Amino acid sequence: MSTTDKPQELGSRPIGKLLLQYSVPAIIASTVTSLYNIIDSIFIGRGVDALAISGLAITFPLMNLVIAFVTLIAVGGSTICSIFLGQRDSKKATDTLHSVLLLSVMHSIIFGGLSIIFLDDILTLFGATEATIGYASEFMLIVLLSTPIAYVFISLNNVMRATGYPTKAMISALVSVGVNIIVAPIFIFVFHWGMTGAALATVVGQSVAFVWVLKHFLSKNSYIHFSRSAKWFSWTIIKNIYAIGMSPFLINVCACVVVMFINQQLLKYGGTDGDMAVGAYGIVNRVIMLFLMIVLGVTQGMQPILGYNFGAGNWQRVKRTLYLGIWVGSAITVFGFIVTVLFPDFVTGLFTDDETLIKLSRNGFRIILICYPLIGAAIIIQNFFQSIGKPQLSIFLSVTRQMVFLLPLLFIFPIWWGINGVWLSMAGSDFISFVITVVTLVVVQRRLNKKFSNNATRT
Repeated sequence: MSTTDKPQELGSRPIGKLLLQYSVPAIIASTVTSLYNIIDSIFIGRGVDALAISGLAITFPLMNLVIAFVTLIAVGGSTICSIFLGQRDSKKATDTLHSVLLLSVMHSIIFGGLSIIFLDDILTLFGATEATIGYASEFMLIVLLSTPIAYVFISLNNVMRATGYPTKAMISALVSVGVNIIVAPIFIFVFHWGMTGAALATVVGQSVAFVWVLKHFLSKNSYIHFSRSAKWFSWTIIKNIYAIGMSPFLINVCACVVVMFINQQLLKYGGTDGDMAVGAYGIVNRVIMLFLMIVLGVTQGMQPILGYNFGAGNWQRVKRTLYLGIWVGSAITVFGFIVTVLFPDFVTGLFTDDETLIKLSRNGFRIILICYPLIGAAIIIQNFFQSIGKPQLSIFLSVTRQMVFLLPLLFIFPIWWGINGVWLSMAGSDFISFVITVVTLVVVQRRLNKKFSNNATRT
């Protein structure tokens, strides 16, 4: 499905058609990471054992850090490229491409190397026990050794999308997942390579996509491509990459800290089933993130519509886009709530047949997702602020949900309700975050209503 050829159509075509047209490719691309995680969990749960899922869940915080250091480059670099292309400065866009490649390799070697050296200590900090550290270490060692491939692939794929090849970028992401789906069961069920096989399947998928992306930028037919005359190091460009990429970096670091404390509280209050409780959270988190990534795809589809019409002063179209987005986002999370709360055993059964893990996951689904229908609207609103040039509000609402609301509740609720308190803390922080997000929207909307009304009066 192609995007519109004329930017002016963003200000005239029906909002619903525009949202559908822009959101579908974004949704497909956004769900790739979630599919990776779900596929790994299902194959590991079925091909290794139930504790292996717990071991995989222990890797979540470290994986968040892996993602944090690559999004710092990928988001910053792709944004800078877009700005230079908008200024019709293809030379600086090419210089940015080279800087992105250089930083990707540097980050992967430094972060991957340090993580490998202190791997067992890091995993223990994140909640690994004697029963799970072997699984977690086996998986992460392969992932960390392959960070140069992953970092270059993810970073350059973002630049590909930003330089006018969104369909190609989507295909490369799908190729990566498709190869993983084909290879993983062979490595796990046929070769019996266990956690190593699951990790290698991910690496193989990323490697194929890595070659695809690299081939694109080596071709002179690509609008922006590698060039011998380009600068590999420009301090101004690198400084701007870090400045713009800092927001998603901090959000991922906060997510790492939160998951670390969740794992520790589950181990503390889960008793003899503490390791299994960590695995249950891994299953619940994988599933709910799938629906949230679909919502994030909708926000990506909304961004150009919101940005264009806000810049053009068409406040009514901005509001209609926002309200439609809220309805769509809410519908997605309501659907996710219905599926997971009404059929938790079926969903968990995709990952494992262990009765203890199924029971814990069932309980986790039904408590954590109490406020899940509200999350879709909250995500849409938070990204709305970013789309109209108010990223500080978006960052504030996202970070406070994790660090200000969730962390204190994680230590308070379990005192009264044990492991159920750990689950309930997540639902409680979602509710508080939703209320504050809606209140913030009302305040901002009133100010913008007044601003655009005054502008209309003057004209």
